[in-house]
This record gives sequence, structure tokens and C-alpha cells, in this order.
Amino acid sequence: MKKIFLYILAGSLCFTACKKDDEVERFVEPEDINVRNSYDEQAIMKFMENNYLDSQGNIKAFSATDAADDNEKKLSELNPVKLPSGVIYIKRSGAQPNPGAAINTDSNSSTASLIKTMMRANYYVATDTDGNVSLSYYGALVNTIDGSNASPVTDPRFYYVKKSVLEGATTDAAKQRSYYEIEGLQEGLSYFNGFQGMPNEANYNLQGVIIVPSKAAFARDNNFYGLQNATFVFNFQIYDTQVRPADQQ
Repeated sequence: MKKIFLYILAGSLCFTACKKDDEVERFVEPEDINVRNSYDEQAIMKFMENNYLDSQGNIKAFSATDAADDNEKKLSELNPVKLPSGVIYIKRSGAQPNPGAAINTDSNSSTASLIKTMMRANYYVATDTDGNVSLSYYGALVNTIDGSNASPVTDPRFYYVKKSVLEGATTDAAKQRSYYEIEGLQEGLSYFNGFQGMPNEANYNLQGVIIVPSKAAFARDNNFYGLQNATFVFNFQIYDTQVRPADQQ
């Protein structure tokens, strides 16, 4: 009986030890917003080291096993521009309109631009797991590029929300543009010109990338999408740009 008890005890200790070895430490959101901002910055830098743009401007991760992408330039080597807000934009060489139309991204302006865009808008959370800080993919706000029915979208809500939506909102928070619109995206887009009159069926040739850290998006504020502490990566081409008609404001 004593021997059986010892076997059971030994097995229990082994199970406990094995369980501890196999457990994956779960990321806990830091209370200090400065730590969150530091995670974002570190993770974005790593993202730009680990990804490149393919022949159509799509963001692709470098392969550890396929040598086909060995000569591709990292995003960090494509002349990224970092703005004081922390927003980073990359203009892809040879993919810009000439001259194109300036984009007025001030959504409070009566001449704010209406845009039609092919866009992949992914969101991530920068996490620290055992000292490894990186962007963890959480989902997409919109993806008009992939799939059999790919087609550009006009004025995604995170770029411009109509007055009718604000006026019809039932809470004070939802009556504010900041509840829907991503300020960092608007800021980044203001450095691009858009094409004009491209048909929906035209093949895309993405113009570039805008990376928005959480502090330039919603940070920890409540928002329409329920996305606090999220970093956004926009990969896009503006198919059409025009002064916003009165009935689209």
C-alpha cells in the first residue's frame, strides 16, 4: 500500500512539473500607457524588418525556407517616414499617380475628400512573450483585395463617418468622429495623392503602407470597433479622389 502511494505521488509530481513546462505564459496588458507605447514601437520596427512588398505592393512576410524572397527589400529599407505622432508611411516607388489628386483628410472640412480605395486594413496588438515583443495579428477591419469578389470600397467608416451617423447616434461617445475615424490613417493619407476615375475592375497596384500605433488610433478609448491598444496596418491604393459632394457629407 505504501509503495502504491509513493507511485501515485511521484506521478502527480511529474504531471505538475510537465504541466508547468508546457504552460504558455499569457500576455497581460500593462497598466502603464508608456509601456504599451514602447511595445508598439518595438513591434512595429520588428514588423518592418520581417516583411517586404511583392510586385503588386502587397505586404508579405519573409520566408525562412524559400530563397525566392532573399533579394527583396525589407519595409525598413523602403524609405519609411515616421511622423511625430508615431505614424509611419511608405510610398511605393513607381506606384504613385502623376500628378494625382491631393487628399483632404480633414473630415470637418466642407471640401474633405471622398475616396474609393482598394485596401487591406489589418489590426494587431503588440505583445511581450518571454521578452519577445511582436505584433500579434487579431483581424481585419476591411479587406477588399483578397478573394474572388475583390472590389474597391468608398469611404470606409474608419476614414470618414457621415454626419447622418453622428446625428442619429444615441450616446455622447457615438456622436463624436473620434469614435469611428482613425486619426493616424487620416494623417498618413494626407501625404499621398490619389488616382482619379479608375474603374472598379482595374487591376490594383498598391501605392504603399501606413502603420498606425495604438496611440495614434484609439489608444484605450472606447470606440465603434471595440479595439483598444490596437496597432493598424493599411496596405492600399486610392482608385478615385474627389471633393466630397454635399449629399455625401
